[in-house]
This record gives sequence, C-alpha cells and structure tokens, in this order.
Amino acid sequence: MAAQEHWMIHLQRVYYPVLAAIGIPSNIVSFLIFWRRKCMLSKSSALYLMAIAVADTAVLLFIVVLELIVKFYTVVPFWFRDPWCSIRDVFNYGAYNVSTWLVVVFTAERFLAITTWSLKNRICNPRCALRVIGVVFVVGHLLAVPYYWAYISIYSQDAQHWLCIYRPDSPLEYALTMVSLQTTLSHILPFIFIVVLNGLTLRQISLSNRVHAAAEMCKSISGHKVAPLLRSRKRKSAVLLVTVSMTFVLLSITRSITQLILHTKGLHVDRDDYSLDINVAADIGTMLSLSSAAVNMYLYACTQTKFRQEFIACVKHCLWRGCLVRNSPSSCTPGHA
Repeated sequence: MAAQEHWMIHLQRVYYPVLAAIGIPSNIVSFLIFWRRKCMLSKSSALYLMAIAVADTAVLLFIVVLELIVKFYTVVPFWFRDPWCSIRDVFNYGAYNVSTWLVVVFTAERFLAITTWSLKNRICNPRCALRVIGVVFVVGHLLAVPYYWAYISIYSQDAQHWLCIYRPDSPLEYALTMVSLQTTLSHILPFIFIVVLNGLTLRQISLSNRVHAAAEMCKSISGHKVAPLLRSRKRKSAVLLVTVSMTFVLLSITRSITQLILHTKGLHVDRDDYSLDINVAADIGTMLSLSSAAVNMYLYACTQTKFRQEFIACVKHCLWRGCLVRNSPSSCTPGHA
C-alpha cells in the first residue's frame, strides 16, 4: 500500500514536520529578541514584527501541526469529529488572515514612516500600532466565523470512519461567497497593496536620493556638508520592509494562482487525486505559502545587523548554559561558548 502512494504524499509527510520544527522555535526566538532587545528599529516596527511572529506561530500550529501533520500521520484525524470539524477552519483561516494582513499593515506603516512626515508621528507610534494589531487579530478571525457552518461531520459506511465534509444541504451561493471572499481577502487584495506600496516606497527612496545628490553637489562648492536625507536607519528599514513583504508575496503567489484555478473548476474537485496536475501544483503552492510563516527570522538575520548580533549572542548564551549543565562550572566559561 505504501508503494502505491504518490510521491507528493511522501514529500509532504517529511516536509511539514521539518517546517514546524524549524518555524515555531525561530518565531519564538524572533519574538523574544524584539521584546527584550533593542534592534535599532522603531517601537512600532518592533511591535508589528512581534505580532507577525505570533500570527505565524498560530499558522504553523493550527494549519501545519494540527491539520496537515495529523492528516498525514493518522488514519482518522481528530478533527473529523465534531466540534473540531466545525471550528477547524475558523482557526485555520483566522490565523492565515491575521498573518497575511499584519504583513500588509506593516508594509503600510513603513511606507508612511519613510515617505511622509506629517502622518509619521500620529500613525507610526506604539499606541497606534497596538490598536491596529488588535483590530487585525479580531477582524481576521471574525471573517473566518462563517466557516463554522460550512462543514459537517458524518459517518461513512464505505470508509468505516467519520468524515468532515462540506454540508450537502448548504446553498451553493453560500459556499461560492465564502470561497470568493477568502480568495479576495487572503490573496488578491494583500498582493495588490504590498506590490503597490513597495513600488511607491522604492520610488520615493529613489527620488530622495536624487534630490540629496543634487543638493550635495550644489553645497559642495561652498564647503557645506549636507546631512543625508535618507539615513542608514531608514535605508535598513526599507530593506527590511521590501525583503519581508516581497518574500511573502513570492512564496504565496503559486498557492494563489492554483487556488483561483481550483475555484473556477468548482467545489467538488477530488483533492486527493494526484493524477491531476493541478492538485500537485496546489500542494506545492501550499508548501511554499506556509514556508513564509517560518522564514522571517532568517530574513531579519540577513538584513538587520543588530538583530543578527542579538541572535548570535542568544545562541552563544544558550550553548554556554548547556555547557554548564553538562559539565562543571570550572571547565566551562563564557569565553569558551
């Protein structure tokens, strides 16, 4: 039986546990670094990145661990039975909505901080950031509540176990509305906002650099030194913004396209039939999309020198503490870590 399984099943069975094992600890480390350390970021940016770490952890827990890993390693997942059958997608889509839109609002906040001065003090502050984060968490989960009435748990005489399926008595319009709304909210609108805001941000940076270069040339004759309009901190903020948001888009674009194709084919496509190329492509897209919830710490380490230093310091501290546990204090000092 195992030899007859499609290679895609074997790949996912290995991939998702590795993804969870890498992503959940890295998100926790990112949260703690932004919470306890100063990484040369504004307080509002640190709050958004902490919230993204929490939302990404929720995505990995609900979607990767409790759904996909359980699905591939158990014959009858626990969420085939009520009440889990009804509330599963409420938590799944709620977590995914929050993770997606936190990236959008972080992009918008950094765009305002980099390109405007009049709104920066009013919007780019910790109090406003906490309010926006709270609204995103609440609204993201409220938009997933309709999925509570979309599924029903039934006992299949053929399979001899419980199944969690779309309600057969549910109006077709109800299912199509939910699918269209979720596709728009989690794929179409976020991509449009992120691409447009990043484009405007990069355009503003380019214009600012040109203005600064022209001013510097004019002032150099008189011997005056012009302070850079775009300081190092702002450049690093722009690099962080573009890296995080565009990585999210690139990792999610395959899933977005395949989901749109599947939705045009109707709601009753057999997703377990891997003889259909669209199912293979869709699962690869899902794997890439969920990877975006696990890679942010490595993006921070690559783009932010201060974060990288704090991360290395944490690793050294953990290694030193582990060395103290295994050996006597006299044979292991911080300098050896």
